[in-house]
Amino acid sequence: MVALCPYGTISTLVGAPAVITQNKRFLFMNSIQATRLRKGNLVKMNNELYRVLDVTHLTPGKGKAFVQSRMRHVKAGTQLDHKFRSVDVVERAVLDDREMQFTYRDGETFHFMDLETYDQLEMTADTLGDSVHYLLPEATIKVSMFEGEAVGLDLPSSVDLSVTETAPAIKGATANAQLKPATLETGLVVHVPPFISDGDIVRVSTETGEYQSRA
Repeated sequence: MVALCPYGTISTLVGAPAVITQNKRFLFMNSIQATRLRKGNLVKMNNELYRVLDVTHLTPGKGKAFVQSRMRHVKAGTQLDHKFRSVDVVERAVLDDREMQFTYRDGETFHFMDLETYDQLEMTADTLGDSVHYLLPEATIKVSMFEGEAVGLDLPSSVDLSVTETAPAIKGATANAQLKPATLETGLVVHVPPFISDGDIVRVSTETGEYQSRA
């Protein structure tokens, strides 16, 4: 099935890539299940663009599992609470990306520089969502723009971060042993194998926030 929206004509076949045929302001990726929604994602609902502020996965004692979300309209700034069924399919948006350098953080404000024009821009922690956990000063990142406004980041699938604090490594421990919490240089806390020590570099998934391997 093909549907019209203000930003172009896109395919909405479940499981098929969405294709834009006009106006390249933004396009839509493959549809994803509601259970894969993450804080900071951009989604299209009713031909409007929303940023996911919070997601809670619930399985009641009786009845089917569902996803409770809170979203903010990208342009109007209004908030919306919405409940998805676990089988619902959501269209996740990708906007016009610009390559920028993350320069520094000032409280809840993050500063970036456009590598082509050297323009400076600011984004709040609220706008960035969970992306703040994967940002390191001087890192080059793709910033998503909508009508001239920065609305999010296009992160790589994984990032390498240093462990700043964790329990001492256990000699001879294997990856199959019980995991332990570790605080990374961005403040993100992940569960790592017992052989990981302070100062180690670990690879973390930006989609799930989970440890993948030692880098």
